[in-house]
Amino acid sequence: MADVITYRAAVAEGIAREMRRDPAVVCLGEDIGAAGGVFKTTAGLFEEFGPERVWDTPISEQAIVGAAMGAAMTGMRPVAEIMFSDFLACCWDYLANEIPKVRYMTGGQVTVPLVVRTANGGGLGFGAQHSQATENWALTVPGLKIAAPATPADVIGMMAAAIRSDDPVVFFEHKGLLAAKGSPPPLDHVVELGRASVVREGADVTLVALAAMVPLALRAAALLAEEGVEAEVVDLRCLVPLDMSTVLASLARTSRLVTVEENPYQGGWGATLVSVVADEGFGLLDAPVRRVAGECVPLPFADALEERVVPTVDKVVAAVRDLTAY
Repeated sequence: MADVITYRAAVAEGIAREMRRDPAVVCLGEDIGAAGGVFKTTAGLFEEFGPERVWDTPISEQAIVGAAMGAAMTGMRPVAEIMFSDFLACCWDYLANEIPKVRYMTGGQVTVPLVVRTANGGGLGFGAQHSQATENWALTVPGLKIAAPATPADVIGMMAAAIRSDDPVVFFEHKGLLAAKGSPPPLDHVVELGRASVVREGADVTLVALAAMVPLALRAAALLAEEGVEAEVVDLRCLVPLDMSTVLASLARTSRLVTVEENPYQGGWGATLVSVVADEGFGLLDAPVRRVAGECVPLPFADALEERVVPTVDKVVAAVRDLTAY
């Protein structure tokens, strides 16, 4: 394998590894076959596995997720693609009311081991209906696991864990990271879902981020280091399961917390994380908590306006300066 792999190629590689390992794994979605996916995240799968295991579907999110649910209930491990995460709203009944409830309502007799993959997030000027970070939508539904990798290696390792999971997993792939590069992981690479990673160590403040906010937080930390402020950056990797032990251990070292989340401030995942900190780590804090999040408005199309709405390096740096001066 090459010395580096893109995030985009890592998606296809992660799926291919599991399809080679387990004949029950199939893929379905719009234009994922010969076209290789609208974001080229399924390139090569149709050529290797053929139409029996890579299914091009009509343009119907309900049909895609409904078929995946039925396939999963009868012994397959489907990987369904919803082209943009905004369109999860089109199959929300299956995702919120059906898929996460089956295992519970049958007393464990029926499992629904499926993955719903989707392209997520903004920063590319795709407008209000194609740019949302919607991890927090899924977070409101008990019974779904939620993965959002930030690096190519994590894409592959978390995809393996997601496909092997007997619970349904919503797998968010950030559009702004697709061209990012990293080292390819070894062939047996699996990243356990619900295990955060400390990607930069520091003693002054903890930055907790997810997906595309991780490299943004790292850039902010590099600027803060020039001012003598050492920020520790935690990549959550998953929202369900949520690794609060890593966050609290970091907070014990730094005593200050900033969440960096792309979803709107209102109802964002950071609010859940901060509430757990208030319950379980209040004594660790030496300052108030700050949440750097998206504004509560539809995402603008114009790039200059979009930058006003989503988190930026400058916004993170300003929040940390505010806390260190407290």
